[in-house]
Amino acid sequence: MKRLSAWRERLVDFCFPAESDTWLAVLRIGLGVQVVLYALSLRDDWSYLLAGTGHGLISRNLGEAILSLESDLVPRLGWLVTLGTHIGLHEETVLSIAWVCLVASGCGLLMGLASRSAAILAWLFHLCAAKSGGFVSYGVDNFMTIGLFYLMLSPLPDRYSLDWRLRKSRPRDPQLLGFWRRLLQLHLCVIYFFSGLTKCLGTGWWDGSNIWRALIRPPFNIIDPEILIRWKYLFPVAGIFTCLLEIGYPFFIWNSKTRKIWLIGICAMHAGIGLAMGMYLFAFIMIILNLAAFGPGLIRANLRTYQPGTVGRDLWTSGKRAFIWGSVLVRANSHLLSTRRPPLLESVVLKGEPARHARGTDARSSAGDCTSAVNRCGRLFKAARERAD
Repeated sequence: MKRLSAWRERLVDFCFPAESDTWLAVLRIGLGVQVVLYALSLRDDWSYLLAGTGHGLISRNLGEAILSLESDLVPRLGWLVTLGTHIGLHEETVLSIAWVCLVASGCGLLMGLASRSAAILAWLFHLCAAKSGGFVSYGVDNFMTIGLFYLMLSPLPDRYSLDWRLRKSRPRDPQLLGFWRRLLQLHLCVIYFFSGLTKCLGTGWWDGSNIWRALIRPPFNIIDPEILIRWKYLFPVAGIFTCLLEIGYPFFIWNSKTRKIWLIGICAMHAGIGLAMGMYLFAFIMIILNLAAFGPGLIRANLRTYQPGTVGRDLWTSGKRAFIWGSVLVRANSHLLSTRRPPLLESVVLKGEPARHARGTDARSSAGDCTSAVNRCGRLFKAARERAD
C-alpha cells in the first residue's frame, strides 16, 4: 500500500506541477501573431479559396460534403453561410465577416483583451476555414487548431494581458496551470516521437532523398537546384539529424541537462524548414508550441548557473566544438557516400535512374570500400574528440 501511495503521489505531482502563467502568455501572444498573419496571408484569396458557388478554386460545398461523411458535427463555414442567408446576407459578405472576426480574435489574443472569448472565436473561425477548405489546408492548420484548443481551455487571463490589468484578476491555481502545460508537453512528445519513428522506418531520410524531393517540389522550390546539388552531401546528415532529433524528443526534452540542446535543435530545424521551403507560418507555430511547452524558466535557470566572466568562454567553447563536430560529420558523410556505386543522389536526381545494389565481385569490392571508409570515419571522430577536449 505504501508503494502504491508513493506511485500515486508521483503521478499527481507529474500531472499537476506548480507552474507560473509565463508559458500561457507565450502561447497566447504567439498564437495571436500566428492568427493575424494567417488571416492576412489569405486576405486576397479568402473568397476564392472558400467560395461555394462555383466561383472559387474548388467549391467549398464539395469539401464540406466529404467532411459530412466523417461527421456532421465538425464546424464549417457552410453553417455560417446558411445562417447569413436567413437574414439576407450574401455568401461573399458572410465570408468577409468571418475573415474580419478571425483577424479581430487574433488581435484580441495578441493584446490579451477578452482573452477567453478571443481564443474561442479564433479556434472556431479557424477550424471552420480549415475544415471547409480541406483541399488547400496542410500541417499548419492542424497545429494551429491544437494550440488554440489548449489555449481556450487554459486558465486565462495571464498576468501579462490587458484583462489582468483591467479586471485586477487574482493569480490562477499553479497546479491547474501546470496541468494544461503538461498536456501540451505530452502531446508534443507523442507527435514528435511517431513523426520520427515514421521517418526512421523508410530509407528516404537516411540517404537524404526525401529532403531533396521536398526542396525541389513546387511551390517549395525556392532554392536554386544548382545550389542543392552542390550541397548534396549534407542531405543525409540533415535527414539523420532530423530523425534522431524527433525520435529522441520525448526522451531528452524532459532532462534539464539536455532540454536546452533539444529545444534549440527543434527550433533550429523548424526555422530551417521555414527559410528553405517558404513555410514560414508552419515554422512559427511549431516554434511557439515548443517554446510555450518547454521554454519558460529555461533561460533564467541557465543564467543562474553562469558565473561572471564565464559566459563568453563557454560560448566560445560550445561554438568551437559545434564547428569541429559539424566539419567531421560532413567529411565522414562524404567518405561514406563516395563508396556507393553509383551515388544515390546522382543516380536518382541527375540521371533519373534507380540505384542498383552491387552483387558478386562488385559487392565484395563495395564491402571493402565501406570498411575502409568506416575506418577513416573512426579516425576522424577520434581526432575530433581530441581537438574538442
